[in-house]
Amino acid sequence: MECDFPQYNAGMDEIKEILQNVKTIAVVGLSPNPAKDSHKVAAYLQSVGYKIVPIYPKEEEILGEKVYRSLAEIPFAIDMIDVFRKPAAVGPIVDAAIERGDVKVVWLQKGIVNNEAAKKALDAGLKVVQNRCTMVDHKTLFG
Repeated sequence: MECDFPQYNAGMDEIKEILQNVKTIAVVGLSPNPAKDSHKVAAYLQSVGYKIVPIYPKEEEILGEKVYRSLAEIPFAIDMIDVFRKPAAVGPIVDAAIERGDVKVVWLQKGIVNNEAAKKALDAGLKVVQNRCTMVDHKTLFG
């Protein structure tokens, strides 16, 4: 699988600011399987105080939180989306985040780059992080 190089990306200062300021994170593609990276990362983020909102096509509850099928279904404000989906799926997810009007950050996990969607998010005033792990960056910055 070929991974594009991120043409748009936040630097570490901006990433630190993002992780200090966001409270509610919708995890797009959060697997109920504890062996999967999405589950491990979400569990970690939850353990350090973030509110996790799972988005997954099946399940009713993951990590003790109600599961939603899409960003549009979430009835409260979301600060950031943390995406664990293939790069090709990112465009519509970013469109949905922009449409909501409350999402401030689009974070694409390690191995996920979609420069077209990233530019669209930036043009709409959102911050963008690509090809980085929220858990790794949080541990690096805040121990």
